[in-house]
Amino acid sequence: MNTTLINTVKSSFINKFEAEPVLIFSPGRINIIGEHTDYNDGFVFPAAVNKGIVAAIQKSESAESVAFAVDKNESIAFDLNNLKPSTKGSWQNYILGVISEIQKRHHTIGNFNIAFGGDIPGGAGMSSSAALENSVVFGLNTVFDLGLSKHDMILISQKAEHNYVGVNCGIMDQYASMFGIENHALLLDCRTVEATPFKIDFKDYELLLINTNVKHSLSDSAYNDRRSVCESVSEFLNIKALRDATVTDLNTIKTKITPENYQKALFVIEENNRAIAASKAMKADDLVALGELIYASHDGLQNQYKVSCEELDFLVSETKANPNILGARMMGGGFGGCTINLIAKSEVDAFKDHIAEAYKTKFEKECSIYEVKLSDGTHIINELKQ
Repeated sequence: MNTTLINTVKSSFINKFEAEPVLIFSPGRINIIGEHTDYNDGFVFPAAVNKGIVAAIQKSESAESVAFAVDKNESIAFDLNNLKPSTKGSWQNYILGVISEIQKRHHTIGNFNIAFGGDIPGGAGMSSSAALENSVVFGLNTVFDLGLSKHDMILISQKAEHNYVGVNCGIMDQYASMFGIENHALLLDCRTVEATPFKIDFKDYELLLINTNVKHSLSDSAYNDRRSVCESVSEFLNIKALRDATVTDLNTIKTKITPENYQKALFVIEENNRAIAASKAMKADDLVALGELIYASHDGLQNQYKVSCEELDFLVSETKANPNILGARMMGGGFGGCTINLIAKSEVDAFKDHIAEAYKTKFEKECSIYEVKLSDGTHIINELKQ
């Protein structure tokens, strides 16, 4: 955990609000495989990481509540009895949305102050939004003793994103951030919202993230469009979600939907199967099979679901001639963000040098490279793990 970040957020809170806060760490997440399956009631394979949001929170005797974004040096004051989405529309709505969803559940909270900062790389697709939402709901649950379970809290975080931010996200990001276990990935069933933890033994390999440092503007609209396609195909098949469909089922309506929508639905069905296959590969310690599944995932995201971009495809293609890399794919919603790479530890330094130079030559911009460790989920800092 980033002790510099913790100290910065704590001192910022004390300087601004003249009170001792409760400190919360809420991690970002990676997803090993299972992309765009979460809002189809399917399976995903995320893990919390050691980069995230640190929030300092405490009750306030003031007539209003205040949230302070330390990294941006921005504040917002608000009346708990008159909440509405902020027209500024950035980090503010993640916080206001969580409060609104708590109130909808008829829980009473008083005025409070919160300061937060993070070390999740911007635009990396590591779910800084879910980490922020979880830090807020966890903090409010703690200081106001609301009695919310972790499951309650992640549903509040998800609804905040739906209703205040306007992104109709699945549950994976909030779940992985809240329930993460150190050195484990979680095979999450997004219908039951229950997960099986798998201890990760990558042996002589590790996970490396490469950030394209781009975020193309169509990401949010494309996400909502693809979700709408999945829902309409499910309705056509008379099933609750694509998780319930087989390729054979989909082929029965192939001539009744567009070829593009057929491919999108086919990708979701196949990706769901890949997530389950990945858990079996991990259990069998078959890293080669896992790597093949990761490559297949990217191929589907690029060519069927069409949520990749030139920068992501370049990063993945550059790994394929390297026998020390077992698998690579884009991670997250798409149109930018990171690739995740399963790479031999002995190859990391040489590959970092190669890909940094190749990427800069191709795109005239820098990529960023991160090594991450798998972390515990949202918890109080300097207290027993929650």
